[in-house]
Amino acid sequence: MFVETILLTALFVTFCAMLLVGFHISYTLFGVSILFTVIAMISDQYFDTATGLDFFYFGIVVKRIYSVMTNWILIAGTLFIFMGFMLEKSGIAERLLTSTQELFGNVRGGMAITVALIGTLLAASTGIVGASVVLLGVLSLPIMIKQGYSKELATGTVAASGCLGIIIPPSIMLVFMADQLNLPAGDLFMGAFIPGLMLAALYVIYILGFSFLRPEAAPLAEDRQPVGFKTLFRVLLDAVPILALMFLVLGSIIAGIATVTEASGVGALSAMILAAFYRKLNLPMLKEALYGTFNTMGYIFCIIIGATVFAFVVRALGGDEIIEEALTSLPFSDNGIILFVIVCVFLLGFFLDWIEITFIVLPLLVPVIGAMDLAISGYGVVDKPVLVWFTILVAVTLQTSFLTPPVGYALFYMRGISPPGVAMKDIYKGIIPFVILQLIAIYLVFQWPALATWLPAYVYG
Repeated sequence: MFVETILLTALFVTFCAMLLVGFHISYTLFGVSILFTVIAMISDQYFDTATGLDFFYFGIVVKRIYSVMTNWILIAGTLFIFMGFMLEKSGIAERLLTSTQELFGNVRGGMAITVALIGTLLAASTGIVGASVVLLGVLSLPIMIKQGYSKELATGTVAASGCLGIIIPPSIMLVFMADQLNLPAGDLFMGAFIPGLMLAALYVIYILGFSFLRPEAAPLAEDRQPVGFKTLFRVLLDAVPILALMFLVLGSIIAGIATVTEASGVGALSAMILAAFYRKLNLPMLKEALYGTFNTMGYIFCIIIGATVFAFVVRALGGDEIIEEALTSLPFSDNGIILFVIVCVFLLGFFLDWIEITFIVLPLLVPVIGAMDLAISGYGVVDKPVLVWFTILVAVTLQTSFLTPPVGYALFYMRGISPPGVAMKDIYKGIIPFVILQLIAIYLVFQWPALATWLPAYVYG
């Protein structure tokens, strides 16, 4: 086992080094896998080892790739992405932002609260972080800066609120996690619902507290109008399309009427109908949405296939046993091991995004976590409650990867859409409180697992 440990360590070191040099993640996964297959063959031939890894054995990976490419659950990811692009271009968010801004116009920090609430609704309907951050930023940042908002509060609110889509269902990340870990997507959707809404609530509480303590950083608009029944009615009217879409997609899954894949098709068709209703649906817009969908899924599928090959080589070198032995030999309890893993995932999020961590790291950890005898209740309904809880913990942790430098994608989106006068240091300073809030949310889910397991048990029970 000593040789396998050395080879496995060298494989991970080479993988990290190639990423730091700047090689694309997909090419790195393929290249490192083939390189260490050759090294294992040489080791078996000349150093009397027995890894058993050669190109004949490596051929098994073709069947695994075929099973990945024919997996129906992955169609749901494609359709949810398309649904997100269609909603982003339909103008629904712009209408809702305008009316909600009037509703909270007399509350200090009202515009930032509006952004957080719209971000939550977009998260429950689009799930595309890039589109949400850009859309919220383009619509609200110039208004907040002109109104006199602190640059840190404005940029941090937009970046963090736009990232809620990665955790609040129907989340694309949860669809792929369910596939990788062989868990019911419905359990993960329901399990993430409370932590996602809790995180949004923490954002609103922070904005209110910050605005109270520093009123000059979140001034009231000079042209604010008194709130009446007409304003409230318009907000409800503008929110109806998004709420109806949520009901169609999540309601059909919860009620058992449709699978996740079928519900994603309903969502995609409904998004097209909404775009047509608001007279935004045309051939150029449809072409742009399809191009965005294909571009995103092409990137994801390249990583899925590369990660499948990489995981195959890792397992052929005894990676499962080595990682399990390394984790169980730590001087921690089971909860301590999970906390250690979460810290590692958080640190990996500084350099990798959720796609790489979901497809490369998470499957290697599941055998260890699944074997733990933790007193976590699924209330007799949730299948594998420990894994559901752990997956939601990882999902909330991975949300921080969008906000942490050097590869936090939300930071790059914000830099690209920020008006003149907003520097990168303002964005960095702005996201710090929201990363701390995300860490608080992680702690709460870790401390009270029922936050992730109660709702699926209640819904499906």
